[in-house]
Formats: sequence, C-alpha cells, structure tokens
Amino acid sequence: MTLRNRLYAGEKTLVGTMLKTPAHELVEVLARSGLDYIAIDAEHAPFDRARLDACLAIGRALEADLLVRVCDGTGSEILKALDSGATGVIIPHVESAEKARKVAAWSRFGHGGRGYAGSTRWAGFATRTMADVLAQSTSETVVIAQIEEPEGVDAVDDIAATDGIDALFVGPADLAVCLGETSMSAPAVLDAMAKVAQAAKANGKRCMTFVANTDQIPALEKTGVTGFFVGSEHQFIAEGARKLARFR
Repeated sequence: MTLRNRLYAGEKTLVGTMLKTPAHELVEVLARSGLDYIAIDAEHAPFDRARLDACLAIGRALEADLLVRVCDGTGSEILKALDSGATGVIIPHVESAEKARKVAAWSRFGHGGRGYAGSTRWAGFATRTMADVLAQSTSETVVIAQIEEPEGVDAVDDIAATDGIDALFVGPADLAVCLGETSMSAPAVLDAMAKVAQAAKANGKRCMTFVANTDQIPALEKTGVTGFFVGSEHQFIAEGARKLARFR
C-alpha cells in the first residue's frame, strides 16, 4: 500500500522524522529503521540540488517513502523534488485556498500543472510508458499543506477541501511565533492545531505535526492529530552524545 493510500485509509498513527543533514548515508540508515516516512528538510537545512538528488536516489532504491519539505511553494522547487524521486512534498506557508490549489496543481500532471519528463529518476529514466508514469502520479504523489500562520488556520476549512491536498501539517513553531507565544505547547497553539485537525477529519484527510519526542503524541492524538514528524537526526545524535558524556 502506498503512503498516499495509508494517509487516506485512517489506519494507525503514522510516525516519521526530519532529516537535516544532506548526506545520503543517513537516508540509508533511516530507511532501514521501519519509520513510516522520512522528511528531507530543504526549507531549513543546506540541501542543494545535487545533495537532494543523491538522498532521493538512495530512498527510491530502498523503496523508502521520502517527503521533501521544499524551501517554498513554487512550481520549480516542487518539480525538482518530485522528478528526483520524492514520494511527495510538504509545502510551507499555505495560508489560503488559492495557494493550496496552485501547489496541488504544480505537484501533479495536467494542463498548467507539473511538467512532464519521462527521463527522470521518478519516471524510471525513460524505461516506462507515459500511461504508467501518469498512473504512478495518481497513486503515489502526496501533497501536504503546512499551516503555520493564523491566516492559514482561518482558511483551513477551504484548504482542507482543496482537491489534490492530501494532508495538513501544523507547523507549531512558526504558528507559536505568529501568535506571540514562546512555546509550541501554548494553549493558543494547541487550540489552532485542534481546529486544523477537525478540518482535516471533516474532509477525510489526515492532520500531521512536528513533535520533539514521542511523549507528546498521546495528548495530540486526542485532538485528532494522527501523523507525526518526531525530532530529527540532529536530535538523535545530540541525545546519544549527551548520554555517552554522562556515562563518565
């Protein structure tokens, strides 16, 4: 079953992590971990086109579901990620239904949408028919709209109802900053997250968010959030190093 189908199936809570280091070796390690997905953070980490391509090559080879949080929601950035082999994209700063419609179109083939090329990694480097490649887009490509401003929360019902948006991702850090808070667990942030979760559920879609650790998951599940990006390899390395330092 594809990740896209799993998002819509409403099965168990899905858990993945963020990748901040542009190293294909780390993709290989994480791909063997059993996580439901890995999100390459091309928005806040130093992924250039070549290093993004290498990471996605390993992910595709190992049949791991790699999502890319693109640096912005432009068609060119979305195309780079998908052509290189990403299962889907996370689009930051989706604050309106109009933007949701645009990014959904740019992520899929069709008039005014994703440009077609059969010679990409995602399309099998010219080894597959156009019909097969188009069918793969329908069954595989995932588009996740990141809600991280009050305007996005206000428009969330329309964003969630947009065809081609497969899930909503609450960006708790930016949302907290926009709301004048200093904590991702502030009541105002949690209230906004619950509103996004309700809109996602009403439209048959999944609500996702970032958490620092798994301790936060049970409480958020009660609000309707059922997809999580837990920490990052930076956090895993730092925690392991601190534990080792305390051993002395």
